[in-house]
Amino acid sequence: MNNDLKILFGKKVRQVRLLAGEMTQEELAFACELHRTYVSDIERGKRNVSLDNIQKLATALNVTPKDLFEFSTLDTKD
Repeated sequence: MNNDLKILFGKKVRQVRLLAGEMTQEELAFACELHRTYVSDIERGKRNVSLDNIQKLATALNVTPKDLFEFSTLDTKD
């Protein structure tokens, strides 16, 4: 598994988003008041996300910010 924090965080956001009723990136972006391409970049590990945006993502996904850093449930085949 790649241990780059941005990549792990992005994979976790994607996992939680998909578990939240198959929410699209566009729907998540709208709920967070962020741009869809920014959310896409986050999920691909291309963005260094601010604390404010971590809070927005967590709120939109109905989880705590801490939950977005729980990487033990990610697929370890990558």
